[in-house]
Amino acid sequence: MPATFSAPSPTAIPIDVIESDQLDEFKKRASADTMAWVKANGFNGKLGEVLCVPLDGCIARVLVGWGLPSDRARGRLHMGHAAVKLPAGVYEIASGLSGPELEEAALGWLLSSYIFDRYKKKAPAKAKLVAPSGVNVTRIESIVAGDFLTRDLINTPASDMGPEMLEAAFLKLAQDHGAQADVVLGDDLLAHNFPMVHAVGRSSDQAPRLLDMVWGKPTNLKITLVGKGVCFDTGGLNIKPGASMGLMKKDMGGAATVMGLAHMIMSLGLDVRLRVIVPAVENSISAGAFRPQDVLTSRKGLTVEVNNTDAEGRLVLADALALADEEEPDLLICKATLTGAARIALGPDVMPFYTDGDDLAAELVAAGKAVADPLWRMPFWEPYEAMIEPDIADLDNAPADSLGGSITAALFLRRFVEKTANFVHLDIYGWTQRAMPGRTKGGACMSARALLHMVESWVAK
Repeated sequence: MPATFSAPSPTAIPIDVIESDQLDEFKKRASADTMAWVKANGFNGKLGEVLCVPLDGCIARVLVGWGLPSDRARGRLHMGHAAVKLPAGVYEIASGLSGPELEEAALGWLLSSYIFDRYKKKAPAKAKLVAPSGVNVTRIESIVAGDFLTRDLINTPASDMGPEMLEAAFLKLAQDHGAQADVVLGDDLLAHNFPMVHAVGRSSDQAPRLLDMVWGKPTNLKITLVGKGVCFDTGGLNIKPGASMGLMKKDMGGAATVMGLAHMIMSLGLDVRLRVIVPAVENSISAGAFRPQDVLTSRKGLTVEVNNTDAEGRLVLADALALADEEEPDLLICKATLTGAARIALGPDVMPFYTDGDDLAAELVAAGKAVADPLWRMPFWEPYEAMIEPDIADLDNAPADSLGGSITAALFLRRFVEKTANFVHLDIYGWTQRAMPGRTKGGACMSARALLHMVESWVAK
């Protein structure tokens, strides 16, 4: 269940947030007993330190170390340290934080309470937080619910999250928010001109499908989200080695993340006309699998030579992006766990994005900084266009030269967006390798908060 704030309580335990260079100031207003306890435990305000101060066998207050600004810049959602360390009880932040920093602290606390217990019983978080005065409770709880939805979808293995189950989750999301949803299934993909979605997914026991949701007034700002929904990627006939296949349940992370973002937008009732498009497939191996050197004709009419069946994500996204582009939305966002090259370039924590719009790029970077959801602009590097142009077809899905792999994949996708002025593609990871404040190990909802922040600013204009 999504985490929520505790109701206000007269017995809530106060939390004092203390920067390491402000400890002397705290000493001036703290009792002698408190300072004796601080000294005895060696508390010095270091980032991540948590000290419970006792009184008559109970916790009288909690001190949370906040370090220095330079310490905090090396991470985010730092209040998550306290959320997972504190014993059962109701707590409230009494001093030390205000404004955006207080809001991020509250968000970090709730995000830290996530557990995935579908297959193994786990104890829920016992430390509860009273909503700090002045924070937007509805917004924070909506963000957390969308984040948890994304994590649940990614963490669920393909045995229980194939195209059929992803469709069910998609339809439930639409129903919960009163959105209209349509599904194009199996061979109907050919009749409706989604040939590359069909080609990639046709070898699976679960038929490929195109999921399409629309919500909001047609006259509102048009925002379209496209997410890669490859529920498991064997690599196809260019089969992946076992080690590379180990995390492929997360290859629908783009779909999961746009669904989480869609929940945030719809639950907050933003004045947008939202469309969400997800090509849901499994890239399997059978007699009917698409093959290396096959030439596919896309929805847009461009032909694509398949030089590696393990570069399937860009194929299904191409048809989905062509559909999205046909109505020329005000903003088109594509999210996909697309390339390992993106991880090599920027690691697991910073999400690369591509756009031709300098102003849009600046907005995205600023939004990421504002909500501690970091993004980094990568170039649509024109000289690499020749790398995706084979002799036999219009496009090559997997250039022989593997250098610049995230860029060539982004250039490939851009070929399918012609009408939309504001297009951004995010090559996300969708996974947290080790537990950090606000982020448990496993599925991760990356870049959704930054995008929500930007969309909100657009609506407010």
